[in-house]
Amino acid sequence: MAKVIMQAVVSVDGYIAYPDDTVGPLFEWYGNGEVTVRANDEWQFNVGRASADYVQPFWDAVKVTVIGRRLFDTTDGWSGVPAAGEQLVVVTHRPLPEEWLARFPDAPFHTAGSVEEGVALAKKLAGDGLVCVCAGDVGGQAFSAGLVDEVAMDVAPVVLGEGVRFFGGHTGTVLLGDPDAVVQGDRVLHLHYTVKH
Repeated sequence: MAKVIMQAVVSVDGYIAYPDDTVGPLFEWYGNGEVTVRANDEWQFNVGRASADYVQPFWDAVKVTVIGRRLFDTTDGWSGVPAAGEQLVVVTHRPLPEEWLARFPDAPFHTAGSVEEGVALAKKLAGDGLVCVCAGDVGGQAFSAGLVDEVAMDVAPVVLGEGVRFFGGHTGTVLLGDPDAVVQGDRVLHLHYTVKH
């Protein structure tokens, strides 16, 4: 049975992007090291040794990523290549743009009309692998619906002051276990929690 993890790079004050969806200094640690890590054949970064030892096994375990339409539009669907994993599910009420589909006809992308449908489809596609739900609005909806098993945060040492919240519009109290991974990288702190269901 696939596990579902909610993940993103986040500021100390809980934002994953500015209001205009730019990430500013949040991703600086992706280029400040000597070790090359690969999310897939298209996406690679140079990070410090501690970060490489943490993120590479995570990326290797991800089979399917779930995102919302906002992130799809912001990234232009990562040019048809999932940012992590072999397949990607876009939660959207609109079909993907025809011009995008024409440019990337073989993209391993799927759509779902709700977070519940999207996570169910991703789990089916992932088999026994890991499903990564990107934090933000869709991640917050999945978290609120009790569909998230684990939370991973790559905390960048910056306070953005405003923007897109890691947990989206989630409200209410949810208990997490003690952090079972705390890895100090270069300009990033990697944290991993299990959600108490």
